Amino acid sequence: MSTAFDRLDEQARIRHLADVAARAAPRWGVSPAASLRLLNISENATYRIDDPAAPAPLILRVHRTGYHSYDAVRTELAWMKALQAEAGVETPQAVPALDGELIHRIATPALDEERFVVMFAFIEGHEPAQDSLIEPFERLGAIAARMHAHARRWQRPEYFERLVWDFEGAVGPRGNWGDWRNGLGLDAERIDLLERFVDRIGARLARFGMDDARFGLIHADLRLANLLVTDDDTRVIDFDDAGLGWYLYDVATAVSFMEEREDLDDLLRAWVAGYRRVAPLSAEEEAEIPTFCMLRRMAILAWIGSHGETDLARELGLPYTEGTLRLAERYLSRFRR
Repeated sequence: MSTAFDRLDEQARIRHLADVAARAAPRWGVSPAASLRLLNISENATYRIDDPAAPAPLILRVHRTGYHSYDAVRTELAWMKALQAEAGVETPQAVPALDGELIHRIATPALDEERFVVMFAFIEGHEPAQDSLIEPFERLGAIAARMHAHARRWQRPEYFERLVWDFEGAVGPRGNWGDWRNGLGLDAERIDLLERFVDRIGARLARFGMDDARFGLIHADLRLANLLVTDDDTRVIDFDDAGLGWYLYDVATAVSFMEEREDLDDLLRAWVAGYRRVAPLSAEEEAEIPTFCMLRRMAILAWIGSHGETDLARELGLPYTEGTLRLAERYLSRFRR
């Protein structure tokens, strides 16, 4: 359903989100002298705040509308806090506003909308370089294993609510990111190929199963853009898509947009090696990683179709569809049942 915000042009949307951020910042005691710099607009809008009255920068996130409930955002922040305190996984921590609340609702009556806003402490680090990824992927595998081990033992809060990244949530007609059939450049013949491809994935996942050892709380977007690397650590950011899914979906998200790289197998082996330093991973599970990579590929195809206004969707465009078709044919040849 189209909203008043959806009908704004791109520059008007950017101005509106900046206005929401500016109206929210004083609730955290940000001074009028502070500067707000837009870092990213993908789903949410993220701003860096540099306040001469504050000892360190802050990161403010303006949520999209209609994706998460208040309890879902509370759950995200609770897990991030628990991961850092109990599993040693450094994550951005939410900063309480002046009234002690972690989440504020900012209303815009003119657009008949309300957005959640959260402030985070700034953490140092940089995105891993694309040309030297073996060691970072080993680190990431170990971190994922720690996160999964924590998720299995974590006592979820009574208000727990997150998205579900099962087969239907990822690639179903009413999936979390829409219907992949609305992806760019798809005609009847291409849809037929991809339907056979998705059916094969679904059959294999049904056999793989969803017991508690294989399916639980995951980050669901562990791609390079959501990692901050320092000399001795890898920090995990942006838990916006975190939800219930197969644990192996996290390795698939790590190689998002890389599925046709010549060194893909090396990266996956590095991730598995890092994971096994911390937690067991059976040969059967390792053998199914290509299925999860393709599940993720199709979920992003759906995302592009429903988020054509974003920079990332425009950047990926038709080449992403073409690559998905090549990968589908390769997968169907490799996995006959």
